[in-house]
Amino acid sequence: MSMNFHRKLPIPMEVKKEYPLTERMKQVKELRDDSIRAVFDGSSDKFILIIGPCSADHSEPVLEYISRLRKISEQVSDKILIIPRIYTNKPRTTGQGYKGMLHQPDPESKPDMYKGITAIRQLHLAALRDYDFSCADEMLYPENHRYLSDLLSYVAVGARSVENQQHRLTASGMDTPVGMKNPTSGDLGVMMNSIIAAQSSHTFLYRGWEVTSDGNPYTHAILRGYIDYAGRNVSNYHYEDLIRVEELYEKSNLTNPSIIVDTNHNNSGKKYLEQIRIAKDIVHSRNQNPDIKRLVKGLMIESYLEDGAQGTNEHTFGKSITDPCLGWEKTEKLILDIADKL
Repeated sequence: MSMNFHRKLPIPMEVKKEYPLTERMKQVKELRDDSIRAVFDGSSDKFILIIGPCSADHSEPVLEYISRLRKISEQVSDKILIIPRIYTNKPRTTGQGYKGMLHQPDPESKPDMYKGITAIRQLHLAALRDYDFSCADEMLYPENHRYLSDLLSYVAVGARSVENQQHRLTASGMDTPVGMKNPTSGDLGVMMNSIIAAQSSHTFLYRGWEVTSDGNPYTHAILRGYIDYAGRNVSNYHYEDLIRVEELYEKSNLTNPSIIVDTNHNNSGKKYLEQIRIAKDIVHSRNQNPDIKRLVKGLMIESYLEDGAQGTNEHTFGKSITDPCLGWEKTEKLILDIADKL
């Protein structure tokens, strides 16, 4: 056989029962969900920062990072709504390399998805229980979303997944905001089509069930740059790019037109320090044009405790083992600078 079946994994309902939310945690998440949705529907003018490590590799440094984020969040809460990134699934361009905590709760051990399911739920639970943060994660596998569906306040669909039918239809059944990234080719039409699909109602197959979704009015665009036909990085966060997406939204008649700008990936050419300049550039564009200000709801920033990236066997506490990230000192200063300029 070309597949070796190891064991049947527990269904999401069983995992949620074993690792439940308390009533207080449910209330905190409900309040955060309402606050986040209010930004996307325009009833709140707060600015969203979806910020954190490229990938969650170990629980201890991630929670240390989130504890620091909690403190800075309180300082800027009048202007900024922070959603920590706890990305537990990691897409890989070639399929090689570390695929995230879901696959490998210990990056130096062999994959163990049973332990991984437990580890990612416990990490998201700790963020909500101990720091009042419901977080963001990437939906790499639509069928796995329900392991965390009661914990997440934001979901991203990546550039390699945005054309996939199951991602689009699963997003249409969520009640929290879902960001659709432009594909790696940069085709904004693909991104807009994914938003249209996710804002619509569908009947489809999900985890062995026939389900009907209501459509998700909080599905929106994430601009993350792209690679052109010659293999060159092309950014799409500039003033003219934002105007272009505004025009596409006007033609589409979609609900709650919104953009989140990813300051890393092809927008920065993976030069992580460029995130600082790009973030300030986007805030400046918002301040020049009220239409852009209404449209651009926030930023996605890759940041961790230490600057840069390392190999999985180097063991520097809080340093990314995937894409390089801004360290904490630069992150804290950037958040305060953004708040000052809003």
